[in-house]
Amino acid sequence: MMKWDKLLNTVRLGDRPSKVEEGRSPFHSDHDKVIFSGAFRRLARKTQVHPLATNDHVHNRLTHSLEVACVGRTLGLRVGQKLKEADRLPGQINASDIGDIVQTACLAHDIGNPPFGHTGEEAIRHWFSHDAGKKLIEDFSLEEARDLQFFEGNAQGFRVLTTSELHQYNGGLRLTYASLGAFIKYPWLSNDKHAEEKKGKYGVYQSELKLFKEVSAATGVIERNANRYCRHPLAHLMEMADDFCYAILDLEDGIEMGILSWEQVYKLLRPVLDETKLGALDSELKRLRPGRCPPLIRGKVISAFVDAGADAFIRNEDKILSGEVDELLSLCDENVRGCVREAKDLAKKEVFQHPRKVELEIGAYNTMATVLNVVCNAALDVASGSGKESYKSKRVIDLIGENSFHPDVLAKDSSGGNLRYLALMRAIDFVSGSTDNYVTHLARQFNGSGDVR
Repeated sequence: MMKWDKLLNTVRLGDRPSKVEEGRSPFHSDHDKVIFSGAFRRLARKTQVHPLATNDHVHNRLTHSLEVACVGRTLGLRVGQKLKEADRLPGQINASDIGDIVQTACLAHDIGNPPFGHTGEEAIRHWFSHDAGKKLIEDFSLEEARDLQFFEGNAQGFRVLTTSELHQYNGGLRLTYASLGAFIKYPWLSNDKHAEEKKGKYGVYQSELKLFKEVSAATGVIERNANRYCRHPLAHLMEMADDFCYAILDLEDGIEMGILSWEQVYKLLRPVLDETKLGALDSELKRLRPGRCPPLIRGKVISAFVDAGADAFIRNEDKILSGEVDELLSLCDENVRGCVREAKDLAKKEVFQHPRKVELEIGAYNTMATVLNVVCNAALDVASGSGKESYKSKRVIDLIGENSFHPDVLAKDSSGGNLRYLALMRAIDFVSGSTDNYVTHLARQFNGSGDVR
């Protein structure tokens, strides 16, 4: 079984001891590192559900991540309190530490998502599988090619936290092992059979394999087979917080945009509310216009979700620590479980099919392909070391930043791996790290039709 004293490891990536700070734990410091990162800030202009939304009330990736973090913190605190009362935690750890770890993981859970959300992921995959990108990786190993052909925001997120942000190629944000462990939702690689079973979902690229193993060893998560581990227990709370927010907030966006009716949403959420208070609640809701109804029940629904999630975790703690639980939501109260799944289904059928959303998503393929074509070819020119880069490639590298490439690429030292793969990973960092607005601007500029002001 996994042990809480290792799972809650305060040491930072690279075996760096955490500083002792008055009034701030190492885990709280992790939270602040994510909040102040450029990658997190750019989520403000990245798609949550509706690309380039003109309605300021609709969620973007930043507002979604902040809300997930709030729910995750409460879940973590609730679980931490119960574990502390049962004397299950190490003496120096308190409930707020569990809350901080889960909150950090939740804040960062979408930090690797590309422009245009899941459509952006699909556009990158398509370009490397069917378009010009396929030719660029013909000589790559299967593992390297799959990282690009099955681009995954979760794996990109782990790369942002450990490699590309702040201390590039030297620990990234240098978070604690505990927070990094809680962040990894899919602890296996792109070529693992489990990735196929989970519809292409995985959490780590080949480029971060050593760091993944370092985190796994430091937290003591159970290894299932080569390079595949069971989840850190607190990753379950991060996933549930995300699911709970999807269940409520995607539907609220649907109401805001006139896609869903309040009656549809209330009928779905009503079963999780306190039955003894429904009469008074119904009377109060009748006096409000539809747009003002969701905030009135939001807190009550989230509270019911959190109660069910924390209860499921505590009831199944031993199974979680032994790696027997793959998904915690399925072990929650039946009403909550059914409500979350029905909400997701409703969002997929109606909210995700909105014509404006579909139109922009189709356009996103061309936008992403244009930028990928220019940036990836320039990156490979850097890796070639021929000294014959075109003027265009040199200008693209000026835009990306030559010193932002892996040290081995700059030194033309191939002893540590495929330089072309490392160069393309840096290109992916640049493209996936861009906002919806910026990548759209770049595509226009690269096509020669941009604003000249």
